[in-house]
Amino acid sequence: MIKKEIIIGFTIGLFVNAIGFILCVFIFSALSSQGLSFTEMVKASAENDSLGSLIALGAMPNLIVFFLFLRKNNIYRARGVLLATLIAAICIAISKFG
Repeated sequence: MIKKEIIIGFTIGLFVNAIGFILCVFIFSALSSQGLSFTEMVKASAENDSLGSLIALGAMPNLIVFFLFLRKNNIYRARGVLLATLIAAICIAISKFG
């Protein structure tokens, strides 16, 4: 039962992180003076070593989901969201230092 709740929270955390990342890339590509598309923006941010920043901005909505789970007393789902955020932090570290 506990593992199931953590896996649900982890899945929701990854999904929210992915949606946040996609929204950040779309916003920054729309605000780009060069008019870059989604894939061009991701490639350009990878070349400029700013992909980790986009992942970090995409992880910000996890904070809202985390506190919503805590408010509803879904502690194990909140742990899953925290685990997904830690995975995002590891990806950021790999992109910065790897």
